[in-house]
Amino acid sequence: MKAKSATILFLPDEGRTGDGHWLKRWQAKLSTGKIVPVDTSDPSADSWLSMLSSTVEETDGPLVLVGHGLGAGAAALAAPNLPDHVRGAFLVAPPALAEDAGEDPTLFGPYRRDPFPFPSIVVASRNDPLCPYETIEDLAGAWGSLLIDGGEIGRIDEESGHGPWPEGSLTFARFIARLPD
Repeated sequence: MKAKSATILFLPDEGRTGDGHWLKRWQAKLSTGKIVPVDTSDPSADSWLSMLSSTVEETDGPLVLVGHGLGAGAAALAAPNLPDHVRGAFLVAPPALAEDAGEDPTLFGPYRRDPFPFPSIVVASRNDPLCPYETIEDLAGAWGSLLIDGGEIGRIDEESGHGPWPEGSLTFARFIARLPD
């Protein structure tokens, strides 16, 4: 698949996605890139998952999800229920989620362990302060995702030196090239 033949839906992290962030830079460069309009200053699981679902439903043709941080977590939570025109997901630094979220609609979690119905990559850091590497390694295996071990690279955001993040861009390009049309 070529990036121009799919809508690329970007899901930002909670309050952490400035204009210099790789996610915003990628979205600006891709003519088919679109940011899911979640309220990054007020992350509510119900609100974010509803917005993701409605954006996916309103999008015609193939689409690919790209999420960072809590945006990656929302994509992972929604993945088992997304329609067939979602062709893949590229998830970067998903955080550990509340195992005891229960029925609280404002809390994200816990993650489901169902395999995703489409190909996916999870990029994780060994020193991410919001998710132990062993946790995401286990989840990526349950989801059927290819896990990319980024080494000790923090949250993979501007603060950790990942503004343009060219290595991530190359990995994403290889990933999307292998997706079915």
